[in-house]
Amino acid sequence: MHTREEIFNTVKDILIKDFDCKESQIKIESNLIEDLDLDSIDAVDLVVKLQTIIDRKVDPEDFKQIRTLQDVVDAVEKIVNNNH
Repeated sequence: MHTREEIFNTVKDILIKDFDCKESQIKIESNLIEDLDLDSIDAVDLVVKLQTIIDRKVDPEDFKQIRTLQDVVDAVEKIVNNNH
């Protein structure tokens, strides 16, 4: 999971399977709260699932300002491409 498209597709799959989001709602510009109806607990669950997939510890600070799916993709891309 290195490209933006791979990251987006992975997050999309998680949102569909684990959060019952409709595929038609999931767009790169979708707002997690307003468009996808996620709450702060869902956001934490999403981060935990992503941590498992990317096999890296996620700094909660990286996800504090997350509002849209684009923000999630950007944050994951930064983590994946950073050599920790």
